[in-house]
Amino acid sequence: MWLLTINCSAASWELHSKAFKAIAAKYPGTPVSSKKMKGDGQRIMEYQLEDVDDVEEFMGECLTLDGFTASFESQ
Repeated sequence: MWLLTINCSAASWELHSKAFKAIAAKYPGTPVSSKKMKGDGQRIMEYQLEDVDDVEEFMGECLTLDGFTASFESQ
């Protein structure tokens, strides 16, 4: 099992939220959490996936969105 963590600024979310949601819908991950931070509005989203190849592809697509960062770890 893998945990993918995706971060973006409020401005990046405003511009790319639809594209991100379309990317997320393509992968068989389970949303674990989605947080909007107080103050700066930064978004932190976590997904749990079983296949590391899916994690790497999901992460790679997220990184094509300006202002998005991502990392993953084994659970």
